[in-house]
Amino acid sequence: MNQGTTDHTETKTISDLDGPETIVNARSVRYVYSLPEGRKIHALTDVSFSVTRGEYVAVIGRNGSGKSTLAKLINVLEVPESGHVVVFGIQTDDDNHFWDIRKRCGMVFQNPDNQIVGTSVEEDVAFGPENLGIDSSEIRLRVDRALSYVGLSDLAKRAPSSLSGGQKQKLAIAGILAMMPEILILDESTAMLDPISRNEFLLLIERLRRDHGMTVFHITHDMTEAGRTDRILVMNKGVIVMDDKPSRIFLRQAELVDLGLDVPIYVRLAFSICRRLGLECREEYLTSLDAAVDAVSHMLITHAPRLQDPKLISDNRQVLQLTSHPSEDIGTVFHQDEPAQVDQDRMNTSILIEVSHLSHAYEERTGNAISDVSFEVRRGEILSVIGHSGSGKTTLISHLNGIVRPQSGSVLVRSASGDRVYDTKRNSDVRQIRKTVGLLFQYPEHQLFEETVEKDIAFGPRKLGLDPDSIPNRVRRAIDLVGLDETILERSPFELSGGQKRRVALAGVIASDPDVLILDEPAAGLDPVGRRAVFEYINELKKIGKTIIIVSHNMDEAALYSDRILVLSNGQLQCINSPEALFSDMPEIERIGLDLPEIVRLMLAFKNALDINVNPVVFDLESATEELIRAASALRDMQTPEPDGGAHA
Repeated sequence: MNQGTTDHTETKTISDLDGPETIVNARSVRYVYSLPEGRKIHALTDVSFSVTRGEYVAVIGRNGSGKSTLAKLINVLEVPESGHVVVFGIQTDDDNHFWDIRKRCGMVFQNPDNQIVGTSVEEDVAFGPENLGIDSSEIRLRVDRALSYVGLSDLAKRAPSSLSGGQKQKLAIAGILAMMPEILILDESTAMLDPISRNEFLLLIERLRRDHGMTVFHITHDMTEAGRTDRILVMNKGVIVMDDKPSRIFLRQAELVDLGLDVPIYVRLAFSICRRLGLECREEYLTSLDAAVDAVSHMLITHAPRLQDPKLISDNRQVLQLTSHPSEDIGTVFHQDEPAQVDQDRMNTSILIEVSHLSHAYEERTGNAISDVSFEVRRGEILSVIGHSGSGKTTLISHLNGIVRPQSGSVLVRSASGDRVYDTKRNSDVRQIRKTVGLLFQYPEHQLFEETVEKDIAFGPRKLGLDPDSIPNRVRRAIDLVGLDETILERSPFELSGGQKRRVALAGVIASDPDVLILDEPAAGLDPVGRRAVFEYINELKKIGKTIIIVSHNMDEAALYSDRILVLSNGQLQCINSPEALFSDMPEIERIGLDLPEIVRLMLAFKNALDINVNPVVFDLESATEELIRAASALRDMQTPEPDGGAHA
C-alpha cells in the first residue's frame, strides 16, 4: 500500500496513512506485559494491520493469543512498546490528544461488571454521554434508544446488580451504543447472550453499519459470528497469521484446526460432504450458510451414491415417514424420558437432588425470579439448564448447593453413599451439601483470589480437609484436564487472559472432587480447544458416576452432551426432556421461543432445499453427513427408472 504522511509534530498526527478511509493503522507493533520477579509476556510481536471506515473486522485466536491486547491498543487503554498505532489520524501515544480517540471509540469488555457504574440501568447508560458533554435532552433520547436496541426498556429503573449475567451484558452494550461511537470494539461481548439475543444484536450491528457507517472490531470465539463479518484477523501467540475475508479463511480449515480454532458448522459440513463424495470444497461454497446449502444440495443430488438394495430404499422410506412430522407422535417416537416402573426404593436412591415447588423473589424485582419449580436430578446424568437471559437459571442453580435458601418449597440433596438426605433449609446440612455439590459461577474469575494459580486451585481441597499429600497431584491433574500447562501454576491468576481465568476457576472446582458439579456457562469465553477440553472432561466425569448440571446458552453443546435438558422461561419450568424429544417438537420450541441448535437449523435448511424428508434432529457432524448422503441417495434411486422403464416401488 502507498503510505503517505503529513508532519504534525505538535499533535503527532498522521493523516492519509493508507488512504482517506483508513481510520486504524498499526505498524510493527510490539507489546510486553511485565510481571513480578522480572518475568515478561510478549503479548504482541511485530503486528501490522489497518481498518477502513465502516469495515466489520473479526479477530479470532486461542485464549492468550493477544486479541484483547490488540483491542486495548486501538482504544488507547494501552500504548505499544514499539511500533505505532494511529487512530483517526492521531498517534495513540500522543498524551495531548488520546482523549480525542477515546471519545470516538467504544469498547464492550468480556465481563460487563467491569464497566457498569450506575445505580440504575438508565443511569448507567447515561453515564457515557454525560461524560461526552451531550445535552440532557439528547441524552434522554440516546438512553431510550439504546435500551430499546438491546431489549432492556422495561428494566430502566432496575438496579444493575439485580440483572442476570446476560442482561448485564446487554446493559454494557447499551452504555456504549448511547455514546454513538465511530468505532465499536467488542471483546467477547456476546458470550453470555442467549442465541436469540445474540442474533438480534448482530442484526443491530448490521443496521448501525448501514445507517451510520459504524466500524466494528469484534473479538470472538464464535465462528458463525466471524463468518458474518467483512474480514477476519487470525492471531496466534501474539502474531497475526491470517488476514482475509471469511470464505478464504474458512477454506484453510486444516490450518485453523492446527491453530486450535474451528470453522462454522455449515463450513464443516460442506467439507465433510465434499470428502465423502471425493470432490473439492471451493471458496464460493463457504461465503454464507445459504451458499453452502445451495452448493452442497446440488452436489448431493448430482453425486450421491445410489442405494442398490431395494430393502434399504424401503427402510429409508420408513425413516423419512417417521421423521416428517415428529411432533405428532412425540411420546411414541422420541419420548424416552419417563422411567419404566421400578422398585420405589431403588428409584429413590437414583435421585440425587429433588426440587419441589421452589419459588424465590428478590426484593428489588417485581415478581418471582423462579416460580413453583419442581424436578429431580438423576445420579450420573448430564442435565443442561437453558433459557433466555433473565429466565432464572442462575437463581435456580444457586439453590442447589445452599448459596440461596428456599423462600418457598424445598431442595433435598442425597449423600454420595445414598444413606442420608440433606435439606438446604437446615444450617447443619449446608456444609455437607457444599462438599457434595460444587458450583462454578457464571463469571468464575470472581472466584479467584490467591496470589498464585496453584494456591487458588488448592484452596478448595484444603478447606475440605482432604489429604495434604494428595493436593499437589489433584492440582496438576485439574490443570491438565482443563487444557493448561503446569508452567501457569506459579503465575498470578489476575494476570491471565479471560479464557485462562475461566479454566483456572474450573480447575479449582474439579480439584475438590464433588459428587455433583454445577457449571454456569463453563465454556463461555473459551477457544474451541478449551471448549472441547471442558466437555471431554465432563464426559469423563459422567463415566465415573459423577453428576453434572450445566447452564448454557449454546444449544449445540446442550443437545450433543446432555442426557436431559431443562428449559426455563420467565422463572417457570417449561419442560424437561431428552435432547431428541425437545428439539423434535417444533410447536413446543416455537411456544417457548427457544432457539434450535445450529446443526438442526442447518439440516432444516437442507430439508427445504432438497425438498425431501431429511431428519433434521441430529447433533453431530458425522450423523448429519450420513443422514444427508442417505437421503440424497434414496432420492436418486427413487427418481432413477428401472431397466423395464418402471420406477422403484
